[in-house]
Amino acid sequence: MAARTAVVAGTATAVSGGIARHQQAKAEQQYEAQQYEAQQQQAAMQQAAQQAAAQQAAYSQPAAPAAAPAAGGVDVVAELTKLGDLRAQGLLSDDEFAAAKAKLLG
Repeated sequence: MAARTAVVAGTATAVSGGIARHQQAKAEQQYEAQQYEAQQQQAAMQQAAQQAAAQQAAYSQPAAPAAAPAAGGVDVVAELTKLGDLRAQGLLSDDEFAAAKAKLLG
């Protein structure tokens, strides 16, 4: 009878150990899947934030103001100052600045 009890107990221990290992492996797989999903969500959020920042930067750059002719003529100094500011902001290239300056100075 003691031998039979030992065999049953040994079998139960082996089965419960196998079940525990299976449950542990399943839990590890679930954890890894959750970590992967979290990484994917983080990457998607970062990409969305970068796109939003790029769009915001594109919209925040002021457009070049349209030149309105003055009633009494053109104030050349004021126009040159505006052109210099636009060039300093990177809205005009050196060539564009030179062409506009030449047009103002006649």
